Amino acid sequence: MMTITGPRTDTALADTNQHYDLDPEIFGLFLDPSRKYSCGLYRSETDTLADAQINKLRFVAERLGLRGGERLLDVGCGWGSLLLFMAREHACRATGISPAARQHAYISGRARELGVADQVSTWQGHFEEIDLPAGSFDAVTMLGSIVHMPDLTAVFARARALLRRGGTLYVSESCFRNAAAHGAFHRRAGTRFVGETIFGWGDMRPLSDLVRGAEDAGFSIVGLDDLTADYRRTIDDWLTNVRSATDDIERIRPGLTGELERYLEIANAGWGYTTKHYALTCRKTR
Repeated sequence: MMTITGPRTDTALADTNQHYDLDPEIFGLFLDPSRKYSCGLYRSETDTLADAQINKLRFVAERLGLRGGERLLDVGCGWGSLLLFMAREHACRATGISPAARQHAYISGRARELGVADQVSTWQGHFEEIDLPAGSFDAVTMLGSIVHMPDLTAVFARARALLRRGGTLYVSESCFRNAAAHGAFHRRAGTRFVGETIFGWGDMRPLSDLVRGAEDAGFSIVGLDDLTADYRRTIDDWLTNVRSATDDIERIRPGLTGELERYLEIANAGWGYTTKHYALTCRKTR
C-alpha cells in the first residue's frame, strides 16, 4: 500500500475538502459498512443500504467491462470502497486519488486487513495536478467527485490521456435538471450552504455540460443511466442513520448532526424536480 502526496499545500487541500477531513468515525455512523459515500443501487424494496452499495459497485464493474486484473484509477476515492472491492472481487490494481489525508490512512489500514495492500495504492492531491503516465489505466472512475472540480475541460482531457486506447471512463454525478434550473438554483441559500459550508466548493452542472465535456475531450458516449430514484433512497437511508446516531455524532463533534441533517434534506428535496443523478459511461475509442 503506497500513499504519495501531490503538490498542493495543506491549506489548499482544506479549502476544498473540509467535509472529508472530519473524524472518520463520523462516516462510519451513517454510511454503510464499506463507507461508500455515493449513490447506491436498489434492486428490490427489501434492499438495505449495504445491499444497495454492493449492487452499485457490481454495476460499475459491469459498466467498465472488467474481466479481471485491470489497472483502475478512482478519482475522489473517498474511504476506498471501490478500490477495495475491485481489488478483491476483480483482482484489479487499483489506484485512488483524494486530497483528504484521513482517507488515505483509513484505506491503507483496510487494504492490509483485507489482504490487498499490494494491489491498492493512493495519491494525496488533486486529479488535475498529479503526475501519472499517459495511457497507464484501463479504467477511470469518478463517483460523485467531478462536482468538486471547476474545470470540466481539463478533467475530461486528463482522464482521456490517462486511459489506454479502448479504456473506459465512468462518471456518476448529481446534475441540475437543465441549464435553466442551474441558473435558478445555483446561488440559492440551500445550494450555497451545501457547497460552501459542507464541502468548500461544488457545482452540479446540467448533464449536457458533462456530455459536452466528454465529447470535446474525444470520448465516445457508450452508456447513460438515470439513478435519480436510487440516490434519493440512498440519501433517505443516510438521513435515517444520522438521526439514529445523533448522540454519537454529537459526542465527536457538537452541532454536526444539525448540519448533516440540513445538508441531506436539501440534497433530497429536489430529486426529479430540479436535480437528477446520472451514470455516464465513456470510451476512448481512438
